[in-house]
Amino acid sequence: MSGAPAGAYVLGASASTPRSFNDKVTVGMIAVGARAQELLEGIKMVEGVEIVAICDAYKGRLERAVERSEGRAKIYDNYRKIFDDDTIDAVTIATPDHWHKQQVIEALEAGKDVYCEKPLTYTVSEGLEIAEAVKRTGKLLQIGSQGMSSDTQHKAREIIRSGRLGRVTMIRASYNRNSSSGAWLYPIPPDASPETVDWESFLGSAPKHHYDLERFFRWRCYRDYSGGIATDLFVHLCTTIHFLMDAKMPATVAARGNLYRWKESRDVPDTLNAILEYPEGFTVNLSSTFNNDYTRGQSFQVLGTEGTLEIGFRDLKFIPGKGRVNNRWIVKSWPRQLEQDYHDKIKAHAAALAAANDVRRVKESEEYKETGRNATLQHLDHFFDSVRSRKPTVQDVWAGHRAAACAHLINDSVENDRIVHWDFDKELQRL
Repeated sequence: MSGAPAGAYVLGASASTPRSFNDKVTVGMIAVGARAQELLEGIKMVEGVEIVAICDAYKGRLERAVERSEGRAKIYDNYRKIFDDDTIDAVTIATPDHWHKQQVIEALEAGKDVYCEKPLTYTVSEGLEIAEAVKRTGKLLQIGSQGMSSDTQHKAREIIRSGRLGRVTMIRASYNRNSSSGAWLYPIPPDASPETVDWESFLGSAPKHHYDLERFFRWRCYRDYSGGIATDLFVHLCTTIHFLMDAKMPATVAARGNLYRWKESRDVPDTLNAILEYPEGFTVNLSSTFNNDYTRGQSFQVLGTEGTLEIGFRDLKFIPGKGRVNNRWIVKSWPRQLEQDYHDKIKAHAAALAAANDVRRVKESEEYKETGRNATLQHLDHFFDSVRSRKPTVQDVWAGHRAAACAHLINDSVENDRIVHWDFDKELQRL
């Protein structure tokens, strides 16, 4: 497969033909920043997969990535040369958000399977362009919101589907941090200079701007390259919510946000709150601040009529609902005999339920702790299994498009001070 011309993947049967597990899958990495270096270490743990090519706009990252690949990865001075290399089967894309659409589509058209870090898109409409490219080329695309591959989220989905939570009408989820690094004010390497940083390669289609190391290394802080909290953190939360609840998109979104503390080197909020209403019959409250981390970073609760799920990164807890009805203080105002008749009726009803063995309420909390390979490794396992088997990826273009679109709608609501709506037929924001 590695030696076939790129066009064969698009036009021939090879695009859907499974390959032997013994065939090595070769990978090129487009951008090898902090998250991508974690992916690099993860890919090294997937049997039968080898990183053979890397590209980045900062030379220091290239040096470290070559070291981590034990010298086997070749440095390419332009990402398109990786796409042109017919010996490379798949690519990872971990560039700033504003690059994703262009590089994903170019990679697909070059015959590569693609693992793209979230968010998939920089704008809502880009998702439809990428979906068309996936359909046209027949290649595979997986988005890197790894949580949905975890055993913990699969267990949570199983509990919700079983009906043990009863009817779920609200989900509350948050990511909080309280540090400069958590607010993306990352340290800048001392050797960063025009000789080691390719500023023009970083800018791409973004608005022209003078050479600025803060923008280069802290790009999530700037609207020119990122959607801030919504596209970095809320995308993870929305991906999980859609996976757990078999939901596509919220029908309406309302959000507020502001910049309260981390005002240097940024133009996106450090605090954001959003309400998402889903047609499946539940509402989501999302929140994030970089000014407090009381919940140890993440808090996620699924609230049902029969109980609550608290979901962590590698653990979850089912808490049964008490569901007690206490009308004593109400019926005390009735005539004495009517009060007594009321209580007698309640007791009789409870006895009838017990006799019919119709008491389904779980009385004890239950906890689950995940062991084994973490979510990122499982997500990579799934991707490379799809590359070999040609089975659909676990987080395809539509899942990526919709999770990113949630973030874009949230940002639109904040920036334009309005409630925004989703057009389910067009898969676009309704204007």
